[in-house]
Amino acid sequence: MDTAAVNSFIPTLDQIDSWYEILTVLPILISLELLLSADNAVALASLTKSLKNAKDRSRALNLGITISLVLRILLIILSSFLLKYMFIRILAGTYLIYLFVANFINQLSDNNQNEENEVKDDNRFIKIVALLSITDLAFSIDSITTAVAISDQYILVIIGAIIGVIALRFTSGIFLRLLDYFLNLEMAGYVAILIIGIKLILNTIFTEVFLSDYYFYILILISFIWGFSKRKD
Repeated sequence: MDTAAVNSFIPTLDQIDSWYEILTVLPILISLELLLSADNAVALASLTKSLKNAKDRSRALNLGITISLVLRILLIILSSFLLKYMFIRILAGTYLIYLFVANFINQLSDNNQNEENEVKDDNRFIKIVALLSITDLAFSIDSITTAVAISDQYILVIIGAIIGVIALRFTSGIFLRLLDYFLNLEMAGYVAILIIGIKLILNTIFTEVFLSDYYFYILILISFIWGFSKRKD
């Protein structure tokens, strides 16, 4: 949901004549991005949690989100060509649903191996960075599609993406700490991944049916409330 915050402000930004006026709008954009990046942040923090070392978690978030930003900018630049194809949005939604299912199966099987060697730890770090990059990109496809449909001023859309990534890194760090205190928050993050994946697929396939985003956001809010409902002793 992160870059979606900039969408409602694009008509206003189109009429801005000076950088001074843009600077007056940016604090509002940043505030909105901090609020709307919560679902993405919990999801990314949940993916990073499997790394044992706190320093590795921070490095993975920095690398993964940076790579994702580069991919977002490329997607924005090539959006007039790439986003014409429905299968890209469906593929992104399917990937997010797969992440939820894979995590759910792992939770049921409880195959947590604590005897990995350093090579496996290195492989896990690379895997987590790749997962973070792809997952954040999948999250951003819907909002990028909406943003470029509203405005053809790609610079403004890219500014919105950069603000979203900065907000996302900040909120991900917060939620990464909160995961150590709330038992259900990690699963709530994966539930948010599932909801966004379903939203992407439904809004792509059933384009003739109006499906308000508010329904999905309410479901995500409910999952967050459940995520914070049980605190660790």
